[in-house]
Amino acid sequence: MAEGAIYPSLKGRTVLVTGGASGIGESIVRHFVDQGSRVGFLDMDGKAAKALLADLPKGARVHFEKCDLRDIDALRRAVDGVRKALGPITVLVNNAARDDRHSIESVTPEYWDERFAANLKHQFFCAQAVIPDMEKAGGGAIVNMGSVSWVIGQGNMPCYTTAKSAIQGLTRALARDLGPKNIRVNSILPGWIMTQRQIDLWLTPEGEQELMTRQCVKRKLMPADIARMVLFFASDDSGVCSNQNYIADGGWV
Repeated sequence: MAEGAIYPSLKGRTVLVTGGASGIGESIVRHFVDQGSRVGFLDMDGKAAKALLADLPKGARVHFEKCDLRDIDALRRAVDGVRKALGPITVLVNNAARDDRHSIESVTPEYWDERFAANLKHQFFCAQAVIPDMEKAGGGAIVNMGSVSWVIGQGNMPCYTTAKSAIQGLTRALARDLGPKNIRVNSILPGWIMTQRQIDLWLTPEGEQELMTRQCVKRKLMPADIARMVLFFASDDSGVCSNQNYIADGGWV
């Protein structure tokens, strides 16, 4: 059982999480399961998804669809698969992303388009796919995952930071248009979250020392820290929150 608050409004609600097999997404899936939600998740990594499914509590209502979110037709089929398995989707967590490093000189038009497909485009089309469910249900919640990388001006990944900055505009646009349908849209901008990928690929003693110097909160931030925020913005307890972008970085910015 994950630690944290229990939100009665999430019990029995069908939730869709993209990139849910590992990292922050895995923690989000686990936290919604602990709330008694019906959880569908999409991911390219079938092996990680299988391991997660095997480790979840018996009786959990969970459905996995293997999907490359850069393929919009495949995305739509996967969303429909979750809907058929678990019922109408009233919570969407647009979590999937890839923060691969790259230089300005190495970027081609094709790479630019692929990075935007991996980090931005699917957020819009996932929202588009679940809006009818939310409208019929009388409301819903969408949580888009941004990043503080563009706020702090992090280098060595211009395509990623540009795509992530656009999520703020997407969030506000969706919130404005969907508000009359009682659909709330917010985004969370995590700081440096210590997923296994970050630890394996990017974390160094020097980077950790700089982070602890710059963060107001003097501890490493973990996936569960973000998952608990997602629960709040998905629940009815945050019913007055929409059209906002919330920084969750331990006071780094």
